[in-house]
Amino acid sequence: MALWDRIRESASTMQTQLTAKKNELTSGAFRDAAMAMCALVAAADGTVDASERQRVAQLIAANEVLRNFDVEDLRRRFEANLDRLAADADFGRVAVLQEVAKAKRKPAEARAVVQIGIVIGGADGDFDKDEQAVVRDACYALGLPPHEFDL
Repeated sequence: MALWDRIRESASTMQTQLTAKKNELTSGAFRDAAMAMCALVAAADGTVDASERQRVAQLIAANEVLRNFDVEDLRRRFEANLDRLAADADFGRVAVLQEVAKAKRKPAEARAVVQIGIVIGGADGDFDKDEQAVVRDACYALGLPPHEFDL
């Protein structure tokens, strides 16, 4: 199977698993962690241009699981995390990973946050090494073994 197909299949599988748990994923901690994860993935290569911001914002708005929350609130949280990362890469990364860690107390939410990172990262068919690395870092922040997600 081609790499492109494996990435697409993995993202599709993760989205199916997320959708099945949609009714469990309604806490503020999950919301905050998910938006932090989206920002980390979007900024994984060190830059986020306007088109990438727009693409990820559209993915957030279209994600069925994230429809549990107000889309404008999600956008504000996503943008705030991106701003933190842009203002100071190192301190911003620490702050955003702390947001991710909010989901640590509930294992189902923690796994869902990682799955969202994989879905967002793989949406363009290229879940690259930088994106994998930030999702792996999020696994550590959430107390999850990265190998559970093939990272």
